[in-house]
Amino acid sequence: MDSTEHHEFRADVTFDGGNLDCGNGLLLLIRKHIDPLTQGQLLEIRSTESSVEVDLPAWCRLTSNTLVSWTKEGDTRSFLVSKGQFDPQAHSRSASRPQLAAQNIRIVEVQTPAQLPPPTPAAAVEPLSVMGIGSWPRPTWLLRALHDHMEGRISEGEFQQNANDAVRLCVDAQLRAGVDVVTDGEQRRDNYSSFVGGRLDNCALIPLTDLLPLVDDPEKFQQEMQSLDVPADKIRHPAVFGKLGRSKSLAVHEYEFARSITGKPIKIALPGPYLLARTMWMECISDKAYSSREDLASDIVRVLREEIHFLLAAGVNLVQLDEPVLSEVVFGSPAHSRSFMCGALSERGNTQEELSFATALINATVQGLPRERLAMHVCRGNWSPDESIALAGEYAPLLPLFNQIDIGTLFLEFCTTRAGNLSFIKSLPDNIRVGLGVVNQKDTEVESVEFIVDRATQAINLIGSERLLLNPDCGFATFADNPVSSSEIAEKKLAAMAKASAILKNRT
Repeated sequence: MDSTEHHEFRADVTFDGGNLDCGNGLLLLIRKHIDPLTQGQLLEIRSTESSVEVDLPAWCRLTSNTLVSWTKEGDTRSFLVSKGQFDPQAHSRSASRPQLAAQNIRIVEVQTPAQLPPPTPAAAVEPLSVMGIGSWPRPTWLLRALHDHMEGRISEGEFQQNANDAVRLCVDAQLRAGVDVVTDGEQRRDNYSSFVGGRLDNCALIPLTDLLPLVDDPEKFQQEMQSLDVPADKIRHPAVFGKLGRSKSLAVHEYEFARSITGKPIKIALPGPYLLARTMWMECISDKAYSSREDLASDIVRVLREEIHFLLAAGVNLVQLDEPVLSEVVFGSPAHSRSFMCGALSERGNTQEELSFATALINATVQGLPRERLAMHVCRGNWSPDESIALAGEYAPLLPLFNQIDIGTLFLEFCTTRAGNLSFIKSLPDNIRVGLGVVNQKDTEVESVEFIVDRATQAINLIGSERLLLNPDCGFATFADNPVSSSEIAEKKLAAMAKASAILKNRT
C-alpha cells in the first residue's frame, strides 16, 4: 500500500511509538492499545522508525487486522489500523485527531524477598492416590471473562470473581469423582505455562500471531501453526522486555482459594524452568533485557524458587513442575530446531547439551526443598486431540535426567501407545514415585475400571504399590481455548480411576 497525504478516517485511539521497531517493543505497545478496542475500531500508530513501513503491514496481514491507510511527513509515519475487518460506513471522516500521547514500556525495578519462608508441614500424598495432572475445561463464560481481562475490558477483581466460581465447579466435579488430591483446574490461566507472562514483572502476554513477523520465515511458521491445529490468534505467549521480577504470586492465590473450599490435599502445577527458558527466550525480544538464554534462565530459576517456597510455606501438599518440552528435545525432528511443542518457540541446540541444561535448571530450582513434595510431569504434547500429530518415543533417552533430578515424583503418560513400554518404570530410581497415566485425556471413550486396574497392576508388579499414583496422561485443557476433552468426560474418567484405586487399595 502506498502512503497517502492524509487519513480519510478518524482514529478512535492514537499513540506515538517513537523510534521503536517491531522487534524492540512496538508490537507490545500496539497490543496494549488495540486489545481494549472493539472490532472495527481504528488505532493510529505514529512512528519514526523506517522498518515499520514493512513490518507493520505484515503484522496486519498475519493478525487479520486491516491497514486502512498510512501517511509520511518528514521522518514521522502515521499508520491507521482497524481492529479486524474495516467497515468504512461505520466511521467518521477525519476532522479532529484524538489527543496524542507518547507511550513507553514501563520497566519495574525487581524486588526480591529478604528471606524465603521455610516449608510448612503438610499431609503426605498416599500411595495409589488419584488426581488430575492440572488443567480442567473452562466454562464458556469464563473463557469470555479471561479474554476480556487479558484485553483490558474487565477489572482484575471482576475476573477473579468469575474464576472463583469456575474453580468451585471444577473442584466439585473432582470431589464427586472421588479423587484423593485436588487441583484448581488452572481455571485462571490462559494455558499451563504462558500465564506467567501476565503475572511476572516486565513481561507481557501477546498472541502468537504477534510474533510471526519477528521470526525468520513468518509464512512458514504460520503454516506450522495451522498444521498443528493451534489457534495462534488465541494462544498467547510471554514476551520479556525487562529483568523478571515476582511482585505478585504466580499460583499462591490459586492455592489459597482452593484451600478455602476443600480440605483435600492440593497439587499446584507450575511451568518448569527449562520449559520457561525455551518459551520466554525469543532472540528478537528478550535479548534487549538479557544477554543470553542462560542469563534469562538464571532469573527464571530465581522467580520459580520464590514461588515454590511461598507455596510450600502456605501448605501446598505437592508442587508439580511441567516439562513436556523435554520430549521435544529427544523426539523432535532434527530438521526443525524451532517448534510449537506446547508453546516453546525458541530454538533448541544439541540434544545432550539441552538435557544437561535442563537438569541443571531443575536442580537449581528445587535445591534444598523437600523432594517428597516436588513432582515433575512429562508428556509428548497436548495441544490437540489428534494423536497423530503429537510426538512419540519411549522415555529411555530421558532416564539420565530422571536419575539426576532431585524430585520425588514423576507424572508420566503411559495410556497412549506413543509413550512406549510400561516396563521402563522399573529402571527409575527406587526413591522416585510414579504417577502413572492410566486414562487418555484425548480419547472421548471412558476407560473401563477393569482396564485401569489391569494397567495399574502391571505397574505394581514392576515397582510396588507404595510408589504408585494414578492420573490421566495429561491435563484435560492444557490450553484454555483448545481443550482436548469436555468436563463431563473428564469427570467420568476420574471417577473410573477412583473406583479402580479403591479395588487396588483393598488388595494391599
